[in-house]
Amino acid sequence: MKKYFKLWTITGIILLVLSVVFYLQMGYTKIPFKEVIEVLKGSDTTSNWYIINEVRLPRILTSILIGSILSMCGLVFQGVLLNPLADPYTLGISSGASFGAALGLVLNITFLGVFSIHIFSFIFSILCLVVVIKMGSFEKKMNPISIILGGVIVGAFFSAGLSFLKYIADEGVASIVFWLMGSFVGKSWLEVGILTVVWVFGFIIFYYYAEDLNILALGEKSAISLGLNPSKIRKILLVVSSILSAVAVSTCGIIGFVGLVVPHLLRFILGTDNKKLIIGCAIWGGVIMGAADNIVRVVLPHDIPVGVITSLIGAPFFALIFRKKMGGGNLR
Repeated sequence: MKKYFKLWTITGIILLVLSVVFYLQMGYTKIPFKEVIEVLKGSDTTSNWYIINEVRLPRILTSILIGSILSMCGLVFQGVLLNPLADPYTLGISSGASFGAALGLVLNITFLGVFSIHIFSFIFSILCLVVVIKMGSFEKKMNPISIILGGVIVGAFFSAGLSFLKYIADEGVASIVFWLMGSFVGKSWLEVGILTVVWVFGFIIFYYYAEDLNILALGEKSAISLGLNPSKIRKILLVVSSILSAVAVSTCGIIGFVGLVVPHLLRFILGTDNKKLIIGCAIWGGVIMGAADNIVRVVLPHDIPVGVITSLIGAPFFALIFRKKMGGGNLR
């Protein structure tokens, strides 16, 4: 399988393109293939132009970008923290984002416009990151175990705060719960644009440091002997991946297990070279997340939050991966 990296990459790209066209046809209103192609070519004369261009396409592209971002971040977290159970929410980012969103909903913050809740969520995600890095750094050196423990502590604090907000929210608790479940409903082209810029930035940084991630896997002493500064590299990658995760969470809520499962799945297929895995996660994370959201949108009778589906499918799937790795005696 490892020899067919190009085949997997090309197959993934083709699937992405074909899936977008296929998903645009599906939904409550069935749209002919010809109309979809007309709209994608720039024609605004079809009767379903608004449904395709303003409702379905932004949502589909958002789901693909979010899946790609979370998968890449999951891979980086696992490589930086040397922990196979690490994911984009390891540092308590999801708890900080959830608290920020809930606070914005409870206080009915609107002075920042339609993105008020998104911005509040992002601010508290970054605040969480800063606190965790401070807790996990000693004498300007970053310890992976301390970082993880710091994430658990800060995450627990914000989770308690979130429970308090849900308690006092009264009738507004439903909107908080819905946000926590994660959803792509009502996404716009502005959000697609922001996510695209963030994705490009993250992919370039991650690919640039992919070889360093390979060296970090050899251990601290080996990395230092090869001329690397492990603490500096960890800080750069943790900050970048945390910012990307914070943007994803603040845009769509909490969508679990994508960043945990996809990197492990691709390691079985592509091996452990992070240069290949970054590309694989960027492509196949989008394929898998796009498929999950469109199962919710098209197949199920109700448009339930996609975070519920990813957790229901991802948890047992990850349990299988974990058992297989434990049986092989290798958690990497």
